[in-house]
Amino acid sequence: MIDTHCHIDLFDNPMEIANECENLGIITIGMTNLPSHFEMGYRHLRGFKKVRLALGLHPLHPEMHNAEFPGFLRNIDNTSYIGEIGLDYSKIGILSKDQQLSTFNKILESLSGKNKILSLHSRKAEKDVLELLNHYKMKSAIFHWYTGPLNLIEKIIESGFYFSVNPAMIKTKSGQAVISKIPLRSILTESDGPFIEHNGTAVKPKDVALVIKYLSQLYHLTEQEISNLISNNFNRLLDFIIKK
Repeated sequence: MIDTHCHIDLFDNPMEIANECENLGIITIGMTNLPSHFEMGYRHLRGFKKVRLALGLHPLHPEMHNAEFPGFLRNIDNTSYIGEIGLDYSKIGILSKDQQLSTFNKILESLSGKNKILSLHSRKAEKDVLELLNHYKMKSAIFHWYTGPLNLIEKIIESGFYFSVNPAMIKTKSGQAVISKIPLRSILTESDGPFIEHNGTAVKPKDVALVIKYLSQLYHLTEQEISNLISNNFNRLLDFIIKK
């Protein structure tokens, strides 16, 4: 199984989660919200084979962007994964739109020409995120927990980008509508733990099995066939990194 978006450092027991993923063979990409968080976690996870840490600067921490950005630049070469980054124009985020745009532009400019896999926050800002990715010629990106317009999905796919689906999306009509518009060749799995709950408990990376089961029922394929498709999709992203 593959979890392309999980906040390992925000669990009560992050190393227990990381060790579980390693022991179960679950490829897990741990997001960070700030470069300083990446630096704290990096030394603990660098020896893992299945767990990798992503370098992030979350749009909903605008008050930290200027102080933390030098740390982002300092750590770019320490990982192939970037996240969580992006824009948020929801009621919570819209007041810091200018700061977010400034930071996101600087992030993408710093990544230009580098082969990285990006995991993107795009709530209410999907068009701007896509336009900026294309402007800076990003080649490898994943729209995490997409909630935007259905008619934008095709344009995102045409740009060569992917979508990661989590256990919360399969439970709502809006999430199911998004999933139905994404071809299997463009789908990845994520838990977004610990921000999502299942049966009253924070989901873990192993709970991407819920998404695999849903997709198998939706497309009338076996769970193993779905898992193989997800692995193939992820391997295409890895090929992009390796071919640098």
